Amino acid sequence: MGSALARAAITAGHPTTVWNRTAARAAALVEEGATVAADPVEALAADLIVVCLFDQASVHEVLDPVAHQLAGRRVVNLTTTSPEGARELASWAAGHGVDYLDGGIMATPEMIATPQSAILYSGSAALFEDHRTFFEIWGSAEYFGDDAGMASLYDLALLSAMYVMFAGFFHGAAMVGAAGVPAKEFAARTAAWLPALMPAIAEYATVIDGGDYSVAGQQSLIFSDLTDIVNASRDQGVSTEVVDVVQRLIHRQIDAGHGSDGFARVIESIKNGVAA
Repeated sequence: MGSALARAAITAGHPTTVWNRTAARAAALVEEGATVAADPVEALAADLIVVCLFDQASVHEVLDPVAHQLAGRRVVNLTTTSPEGARELASWAAGHGVDYLDGGIMATPEMIATPQSAILYSGSAALFEDHRTFFEIWGSAEYFGDDAGMASLYDLALLSAMYVMFAGFFHGAAMVGAAGVPAKEFAARTAAWLPALMPAIAEYATVIDGGDYSVAGQQSLIFSDLTDIVNASRDQGVSTEVVDVVQRLIHRQIDAGHGSDGFARVIESIKNGVAA
């Protein structure tokens, strides 16, 4: 990801200095016009310092030894961290006189600098506004306020939706796969089916924000029971772990007397961890 970000900056004509913990990985960028720094200290000469590493610990590993030289610098951290990790880094940066902006990248490296790329930011508003045009080289840029952890929170929340969706696909592929259906054939049907359901997300959001799960027209929790899916999976010799999670959320609300309410009510099982 760091290479993709640097490459996009180079392509856009910005003088770019790169440093990598594995020096050989910077070679291709040098051929494309980047200047390679011998160490992090040399990289700190840039007007804007962009950090994209493995995790929160690796950010400290790289920056702690040079913290005394960061005062007055502007740092954008695009390393994936937890919201609390982002807040800790922001506090650490403030303690060293650093203007800090955290970011969550909603893209794969191949998507950087394409219309499909989006990067979420939170932290220093001044840093974001001053460099917004530059950030838009990488993709759409959206600011979520001065709480440095908010970009990470949105990032991880969106990724949770992605991973659960993919897990659902894997489960379905395993079900039909047990009958000899190739995953590629099932994928084509899934890709046609899921987009038709996307409007339901906004509808569920309206119900959740309104807090009335009894609104007419919703699919009830009783009707949403996944017993047939669970049994069909077992009959195919497939693990039911993925659908069991959803089934438990549904039945937690049914057992609490909310079976006639809409399916969106399962969010109460998620928010509270108990029937409500």
